[in-house]
Amino acid sequence: MDLRMNTLDGRTVVVTGAGQGIGHAIVEAFLAANARIIAVDREADGIEALAAANPNVIAVTSDVTDEATPGKISAALDEAGLRLDVLVNNAGIAKGAHALDTSDDDFRRYFDVNVLGLFRLSRWAVSRMITPGGGAIVNTASIFGLIGAPSSAGYSMSKAAVVGLTRQMANDFGPNGIRVNAVAPGLIETPLTAERIRTEAWRRQIMIDGAPLRRVGTPGDVARVVRFLASDEAGFMTGQVLSVDGGWAIGRYPREEAIHAGA
Repeated sequence: MDLRMNTLDGRTVVVTGAGQGIGHAIVEAFLAANARIIAVDREADGIEALAAANPNVIAVTSDVTDEATPGKISAALDEAGLRLDVLVNNAGIAKGAHALDTSDDDFRRYFDVNVLGLFRLSRWAVSRMITPGGGAIVNTASIFGLIGAPSSAGYSMSKAAVVGLTRQMANDFGPNGIRVNAVAPGLIETPLTAERIRTEAWRRQIMIDGAPLRRVGTPGDVARVVRFLASDEAGFMTGQVLSVDGGWAIGRYPREEAIHAGA
């Protein structure tokens, strides 16, 4: 049994939503493992800064809802002479609203970005991974896709669909050596969530005080789990959804204080 840490040396990883927050941290985590990165984002600034700072990053500016995005990524891979080893479907949108405040257009937008864009890229990735003999796909779902959280109708539904697609594609393409897994983050502090965490006491009470670990998550917390699922360390895992939520999903009855030795 070989217990050496897998470093992902020389493997090529496509990361969507790579320009900031969790996506940026995922890129950094894979670079630390000596992988090569195709960083995809609809906003150029973040990914171009990554590419300028590291020769192992290639920036592709494109929106995951654009049908041309798989072709753009293919062109970048082919121009650099790289094969596709890992796809990380991280791009997504999130906004809280209950069903009565979720319009048809809102619903379509959630599914266009969080589901259809992810499905289109996964289908493309599988088509490139089959012939070389395998690869890994890691999807960013959400703990809200596993639990019916309040005021998140479109978002929760779309992330539940990501969970279902993860398991379905794992079933279909496992015989081809393609593993498909997902992470389900809880409350993670990013540029998009920092203000809400700071100003909304109810959110802190429910999502932080109500979780066993009693802290907000960091992008790095998620990135390291994504890297694990993509690596050979998780080589016998597929169709799994790993919660990265500080235990929030099980924290229905949180303790008022920590347990003290001898108590």
